[in-house]
Amino acid sequence: MSERIPAAGNAGAEPQLPVRSKKKSNLFFKKLVRNKLALAGLVIITLMIVTALFAPLIATHPPEKMDAANALAAPGTNGHLLGTDNYGRDLFSRIVYGTQISIVVGLLSVGFGAVAGTLLGLVAGYYGGKLDGVIMRIMDGLFAFPFILLAITLMTALGNGLTNVIIAIGVASIPGFARLVRGQVLSVKEEEFVEVARSIGSPNVRIIFTNILPNCMAPIIVYGTMSIAGAILSEAALSFLGLGVQPPTPTWGNILKDGKDFLVLSPHMAMFSGLAILLTVVGFNIFGDGLRDSLDPKMKI
Repeated sequence: MSERIPAAGNAGAEPQLPVRSKKKSNLFFKKLVRNKLALAGLVIITLMIVTALFAPLIATHPPEKMDAANALAAPGTNGHLLGTDNYGRDLFSRIVYGTQISIVVGLLSVGFGAVAGTLLGLVAGYYGGKLDGVIMRIMDGLFAFPFILLAITLMTALGNGLTNVIIAIGVASIPGFARLVRGQVLSVKEEEFVEVARSIGSPNVRIIFTNILPNCMAPIIVYGTMSIAGAILSEAALSFLGLGVQPPTPTWGNILKDGKDFLVLSPHMAMFSGLAILLTVVGFNIFGDGLRDSLDPKMKI
């Protein structure tokens, strides 16, 4: 028997949580723990978030302080763990502070794209008809642009700055979420529990957010996790092209941009910022893969 039978003396006690939901949670965590790559990704993500939160404590020097006498110093010179850039600024401190920009852009832009795209996908998938056609044709029009090209176009129109980077990448993320959610809604809305909710007169808004959305959350979470990696990479690309957050604010992209002119003399400038981008993007991607496998009921433990 999988259900708990309350004791005779506890007739007035609060009901126990459903055993089935507990089993599903335990199964999810067992799958996730057994996935070593996913755990490695989680460790990387946690490390990056901690670095972003405690950047002032971790950084060894002020990130914007110039020291012409120590320009292009090699790693380990005069207390500079990763060396200095062409202006003598401590490279380790700039990469640490650049983590803040990358994490903020990744989380906020994908969060914005996820909310907007999910709402559009829910409406298009549930109501269908002309409304579905209009919404999805607009999404198809945005899909016609490569992600980074659409972000560059929006940045050109909006201008530089952290807020505009978040908006540009967030808008570019909307079509992916909208298409994903619409596909899930088209499947879920034909299920019997949705028909029962309609038959008892539940409002459409209640059906959408109470019956349909919770059954679409697993793919949204997985897609969102992987989208953060793309957002971080896009922010670095925009900063590298001079369209993102402007110097002297440190970002991995503009550190990489400065380093490309000194690849022969001081390759460490580009190398360490590139490694930070690579490590973070790989971390989010492999953690997203682990989430997908753990949330898939067809996958064995």
